Amino acid sequence: MRLNLAVGGIALLILAAIVVPCLLDAGEVSPSSGYVLLDPIRSGNLTVFPVVANKSHDTGQFLTLDEGIRSGEVVVTEAGQAQGLIRRRPGGRPTPRPVRDAQVNQLVLINNSKHPLLLLAGEIVTGGKQDRVIAKDRIVPAESDPVDLSVFCVEPGRWTAQNGKYEFNTGAVSTNGLLAAPAVRSKAMVAKDQQQVWDEVRKSQRAMASSEAVVVAGEAATVESTSSYARVMGNKEVARQVDSVAEPMQRNYESVIRQLRDKNAVGVVVAVNGEVVWADLFASTQLLQKYWPKLVRSYATEAVVTRAKAAEASTRQAQKFLNDLQGRHETADTEPGVYRHTEITGNGFKVFELTSLLPKTGFPVHVAKMAE
Repeated sequence: MRLNLAVGGIALLILAAIVVPCLLDAGEVSPSSGYVLLDPIRSGNLTVFPVVANKSHDTGQFLTLDEGIRSGEVVVTEAGQAQGLIRRRPGGRPTPRPVRDAQVNQLVLINNSKHPLLLLAGEIVTGGKQDRVIAKDRIVPAESDPVDLSVFCVEPGRWTAQNGKYEFNTGAVSTNGLLAAPAVRSKAMVAKDQQQVWDEVRKSQRAMASSEAVVVAGEAATVESTSSYARVMGNKEVARQVDSVAEPMQRNYESVIRQLRDKNAVGVVVAVNGEVVWADLFASTQLLQKYWPKLVRSYATEAVVTRAKAAEASTRQAQKFLNDLQGRHETADTEPGVYRHTEITGNGFKVFELTSLLPKTGFPVHVAKMAE
């Protein structure tokens, strides 16, 4: 009898551990993830649920790609065009970097700043022989040697340097740079397949070209014939549609961040057309604020492209999505002393976690979760 009661008690505890996190109301801490989900902010068919964490980290040392390129301290160029020498080591001589031909799925990045550089999968760099999207999150050490950067093309059809220049910037849409929509990001991060990235870019392009506002404005043919994902997003009518969803969301959420700065606002869970599709979580409010303008345009682009109307996602759905960050299979890629990039496969989702291994860190800098 005692054994049966013990077994029954254990079963109840297990059931509670499984069920309770899924039934949390907004503002309650999830014991499994350490995150708190707040009431949603909605704009059209896009919904974001602000997320606060039970702890925050010092991320002041990290430089973003936008900051680095604007300052000139970070250079992204085609393979074979990095003319600088590998940095002189104490007591040693500089060694030339081997010269190679440009390659579709590889760029060279040089971080000349005194800060480690944070790169997010989905960030778009424009220029060179064709525009590219960064394939995975990573950290590049301060004052680094040139590093090979894995990328995918998001501009099929061009393979010539514009005005003879091989260097890249972070997009012409805004001073905050451009981040691909979740559907494109996922093809680079999960599928890791160039053709699937091209197919998703083309799908987005067609959806934008066929939208009523673009057709009425007489811009459909221009959008349809544009090979560059960045230039499609920069088209004035496409940008107007994205802004109509993004700007109210950005203002509302920035207000929330200001109010919750001391409570560690760190990210969002994202729903489109009533379905929870994505989450971006950072190690600090500071990092979230840096990325928020380009994140919200990324989410808004997804909402504009899909356009279908559906029931609104509930806080309970979003909380359930946020609670489960553990999977059944993990793979990790590590650069010792710099970062560890972990890919987690769960039932119907993927999680990508970038952990800093730099001195005085050892914490996840960015976590992205996507529904599959």
